[in-house]
Amino acid sequence: MNAPVRVLVCDDQVLIRTGLATIIDAQPDLEVAGECGDGRTAVDLAGELRPDVVVMDIRMPVLDGIEATRLLAGAGVAHPVKVLVVTTFNLDEYVYEALRAGASGFLLKDAPPDRLLHGIRTVATGAALLDPEVTRRLVGRYAARIRPTGGTPHDIPLTPRETEVLRLIADGFSNSEIAAALVISPETVKTFVSRILAKLGLRDRVQAVVYAYRHGLVT
Repeated sequence: MNAPVRVLVCDDQVLIRTGLATIIDAQPDLEVAGECGDGRTAVDLAGELRPDVVVMDIRMPVLDGIEATRLLAGAGVAHPVKVLVVTTFNLDEYVYEALRAGASGFLLKDAPPDRLLHGIRTVATGAALLDPEVTRRLVGRYAARIRPTGGTPHDIPLTPRETEVLRLIADGFSNSEIAAALVISPETVKTFVSRILAKLGLRDRVQAVVYAYRHGLVT
């Protein structure tokens, strides 16, 4: 059997933290490696416990979830940890900033337990978790900030087909949805996604979405 995915749960509200940990620990393929109530402790515990995924709240004392995420998964981190932000704030600026800080995705705290579990498993595999509707609303809201003045899509080092796939990623399409839209196989989509990330020096689909908005591929 494969080793269970080890999860560090960080939330300053004890009841919510306990609830998350209980849901996670009940799964045979998941395991709670630790719990904490502030971002500073999350960073320290992540370095000590080396979890596969950190479930991170945003608003916390000592060090908030955004700064903690940046220290765990931001640019230049030698051994980045996958961070799944779970927050009560849907279109709040803090969520967007957490994604820019390096989070692999986010969920709302009112999401059903199965979505939380799916999110942890998804992030653990190295994929990003972005709900299509929330992706469009959240990133679209901050598109003006992301995209520099005078940015042009013509300078992007991608083929026309790769650019088309990137646009669909930014619109929140899954691999299977991209395959259906372009009438190609899911395996071919995976190849395109890998090429796009490699060519642009991006870590995951979250960064690809921000890149697409920053360079004017999505409006």
